[in-house]
Amino acid sequence: MSTTGASFDLGRAQRRVVSVLAAAQVLGGIGVASGIAVGALLVAEVGTESLSGLASASTVIGAALIAVPVARVMDLHGRGRGLLLAYAVGTVGALLTIAGALIDVLPIALVGLVLTGGGSAAGLQSRYAATDLAAPDRRGRSLATVVWATTIGSVLGPNLAQPMGDLAGSIGVPRLAGPYMLTVAAFVVAALIIALLLRPDPLLTARRQAALVSGTSDVRPAQRKPVRAAFAVIASAPSALLGLLAVAAGHAVMVGVMSMTPVHLQHGGASLRIIGLVISVHITGMYVASPVVGALSDWLGRRTVIILGGAILLAAVGIAGTSPGDDSTRLAVGLFLLGLGWSCTLIAGSTLLTESVPMDDRPTVQGVADLVMGIAGASAGVLSGVVVGFGSYGLLTVLAALLLMPLLALAFQDTRRAAAVA
Repeated sequence: MSTTGASFDLGRAQRRVVSVLAAAQVLGGIGVASGIAVGALLVAEVGTESLSGLASASTVIGAALIAVPVARVMDLHGRGRGLLLAYAVGTVGALLTIAGALIDVLPIALVGLVLTGGGSAAGLQSRYAATDLAAPDRRGRSLATVVWATTIGSVLGPNLAQPMGDLAGSIGVPRLAGPYMLTVAAFVVAALIIALLLRPDPLLTARRQAALVSGTSDVRPAQRKPVRAAFAVIASAPSALLGLLAVAAGHAVMVGVMSMTPVHLQHGGASLRIIGLVISVHITGMYVASPVVGALSDWLGRRTVIILGGAILLAAVGIAGTSPGDDSTRLAVGLFLLGLGWSCTLIAGSTLLTESVPMDDRPTVQGVADLVMGIAGASAGVLSGVVVGFGSYGLLTVLAALLLMPLLALAFQDTRRAAAVA
């Protein structure tokens, strides 16, 4: 398909790009979720139970660190090659995790879990790729469609853990390594979808189209940009700074409260079935309304949806924080709202960040945003345990509410600034 000349159908290309990204996202989501379902158990089996929390932390940190080199490859060579790199790293990580379980060596398994974060990095970067060719009034919906596709993988992945464990046991592989066999297969197929079907490359095509509009005869090769330069770009644009804060603060609040809710429920005497149900309700809140959130972001504006997301997160921590551990219904409502508020801040914040910086800076800025989001989430997950250990679940939700105050203040301020400029 030619990407030059008047005959190029931009709308058709965008629909194809979003469809391919969504299909790959389903497979990538299965790979990520199947590993998450047993990661802590695998670390406990290979190492000790006290280290089981390192499983999720390792994957989150891995996704954050991998986001930057993936973004650099995208900047230089396009979205497709960057996503292939992310899935390749994730595949190697899953294989190392299996190897660590096979030879019963925890450090190898942990290195594998860190690298498995490449799959998460691919999923996160895919949402940005969906906006490259989107019309300004449809960017939110395009990004949200790819985010929503994660729902399918998030539901299917954990449910395939048992049969994959059975398969692993039948061939002499530790049962808890079985889901990572599925992770390998899912990442490989997702990479094949990207390699074979992501045509045209959305970022490279968007740059060519921008060059045509500006009357430039060719597109200048992208230059390597250091991370500090991306931070400078974000700091120079108030709307980009708001987008970054929305993504990071929303993620930190969600991870911090979500990670300690099972402990709060357990203290209230809840069974594992009830705990699993509450977390399932939370995950549903994170993804099921993504298309609606994207449409609202296009219709009402990014800043309005960020403010809405912050308000929903405040309601969520208020409901959850005042709920006793034995009130699973009230906690489920709070956790559903926690997921919905996160969806608003992620989708509207990511879209605002993207359109607030020059096109040439977008891949690097987006990689830095995912790095910051990952660090914020990992830090919140670790600190939440400390807060609950020395204080209480209620105190954790109060601190989460305080974390949202700067976000809401900046959102109202930037809304007034944008209205004054308009």
